[in-house]
Amino acid sequence: MSSLQNDSDKKPTTPPDTSTVVLLLGTIGDTTWRMFVPTIGLTVLGLLADKQFHSTPWIMVLGIILGTILAVILVRRQIKEVQKNDK
Repeated sequence: MSSLQNDSDKKPTTPPDTSTVVLLLGTIGDTTWRMFVPTIGLTVLGLLADKQFHSTPWIMVLGIILGTILAVILVRRQIKEVQKNDK
């Protein structure tokens, strides 16, 4: 006996709606900037400040910590907004 499945058993799948794809890509883009801009931005500012004040690596570390905290806050706000709109 063969364990091959009959092609008629498979259900046809429909491609996602264009508006769904656009919404998904928009959400991904929005989440990406909320995560990376604060973290990378404050890290770079910390590097520049460390060079200016000769305090390597302390201001950069502070920038990483503050950027991460800010990114978490921004993403949480986004999640709450999406959950509010789903209701």
